[in-house]
Amino acid sequence: MSGGTRLRPPRNWLDQRVMGWWRAQVAVLTAVVVVPLLVLGLLIAPARPWFLIPAAVLAVLGLVALVLLPPWWFRIHRWEVTDQAVYTRGGVLWQVWRVAPMSRIQTVDTARGPLQRAFGLSTVTVTTASSAGAVKIEGLDHEQAADLAEELTRITHETPGDAT
Repeated sequence: MSGGTRLRPPRNWLDQRVMGWWRAQVAVLTAVVVVPLLVLGLLIAPARPWFLIPAAVLAVLGLVALVLLPPWWFRIHRWEVTDQAVYTRGGVLWQVWRVAPMSRIQTVDTARGPLQRAFGLSTVTVTTASSAGAVKIEGLDHEQAADLAEELTRITHETPGDAT
């Protein structure tokens, strides 16, 4: 990478509300699996154990995930923007460290799904010329994400390069 841009640990944490957003995602995912099993177990008496036992096991696993995973994810995910690059660190089982030099940035987008809006959060997506795909910073305060997108747009406009 040119201009002294190198992979290093990002300095910024995500917004604390991201843990609530992640918990909501885990809860929805758990409910999508558990609720149909419960309904089928209640409606089909001969097969009740075949539906209710897996529903109970999955509900317990979902509750454990709801409690343990978001704080762990919060400790792992970091981000930072400098005049030279966007740095991110994430991943669960495989940690992914990304650096996107400003000269390679093509577009900067913000997005807010329904759950993110409920928690006042946004995602900033930095599209680059990299074959690895876009760099995403999920779990930012909505206003912070808008300011970050504006800052990245300004920096990339002032940075020489062709973003290819």
